[in-house]
Amino acid sequence: MPITSPQPFTLAAPQAALDDLRARLAATRWPDEIDGAGWDYGTSLAYLRELAAYWQGGFDWRKQEAALNAFPHYRLDVDGLGLHIIHQRGRGPNPIPLILTHGWPSTFYELTRVIPLLTDPAAHGADPALSFDVVVPSLPGFGFSDHPRQPGMVVSRVAELWVALMERLGYPRFAAFGSDIGAGVTNRLGLNHPDHLLGIYVLSVMSPYRGPGSAPLSEAEQAFVALTERWEEDEGAYGHQQATRPQTLAYGLNDSPAGLAAWIVEKFRAWGDTHGDVETRFSKDDLLTTVTLYWLTQTIGSSMRMYYEHRRYPRPLGPADRVRVPSAIGLTTEAVDHAPREWAERTYNIQRWTEFPRGGHFFALEEPGLLAAELRTFFH
Repeated sequence: MPITSPQPFTLAAPQAALDDLRARLAATRWPDEIDGAGWDYGTSLAYLRELAAYWQGGFDWRKQEAALNAFPHYRLDVDGLGLHIIHQRGRGPNPIPLILTHGWPSTFYELTRVIPLLTDPAAHGADPALSFDVVVPSLPGFGFSDHPRQPGMVVSRVAELWVALMERLGYPRFAAFGSDIGAGVTNRLGLNHPDHLLGIYVLSVMSPYRGPGSAPLSEAEQAFVALTERWEEDEGAYGHQQATRPQTLAYGLNDSPAGLAAWIVEKFRAWGDTHGDVETRFSKDDLLTTVTLYWLTQTIGSSMRMYYEHRRYPRPLGPADRVRVPSAIGLTTEAVDHAPREWAERTYNIQRWTEFPRGGHFFALEEPGLLAAELRTFFH
């Protein structure tokens, strides 16, 4: 029977799965590498061997599991799909319900550092009146949510699930934040479900309608389009593979922990505000908590399929499409998301525009304090 009301959920990896992980790491068949290649050809062999050795002999999953279990986790069925959520109520006179949505290759773990800053601001030096009831779901096919078994799980479909989820939790109207794929979900919440939204805060904006009748692009917009095209040429191979043949890639990444770590950690180094040194922003425990969540839940394949679904079922904006709810845009240091304001104004009812001095793709993990302050300021 479907679980229609939230049921408490505890992270508890089988010991056999952890033993198998260590055995696979010990048996890794390492490739060779061009002398002095570093990260030029992809993930550095020297760094990945160092990380894998720590994963095998030093990383304490049970410690990370206990820390994650300090949050109130639940599972429930929404429209036939089992969803995993963290739902933590705010301590304050009138908390605002707020749903936070992660992206790829991230998990709910990225958002855990910002949760206490939002739910209990007084404990972190902020006004207790600026609190939130926070809901952090795992996207379908990520973490402890179900793997979709039917095609069509695009961000607009996830937005529908989130509306039903929040209503189930007692929040007919709510605020929403998202980055990366989570920004896509949040954008569609604002666009398709304005009656349910107090406002949205996103770290990347939708591509506006550019068909007949649209205004010509400004010089800044033309430069941004050119930048994104260069980024796709330099960085976009992963996305093309995931959007065209995700299943082929899944066999290797689901079977090899070293391969999985190579695929994910490269993105943390390239997309985070790391200046080429991944551990200036992310500890080995940060990286391996994320990778281990993908490994234990076997969700790398199902997470990548969302790229395929968006290519197969595109939802371009039409001339009348506009996010009319109050919208805030935050620009991180990740260049591909650094759109000019006039690009965003084509689509959004912009009430706040912030260019952050630091922090990249995994912003909630990199700069939880900056993010919490922004969300308090905008939504309250």
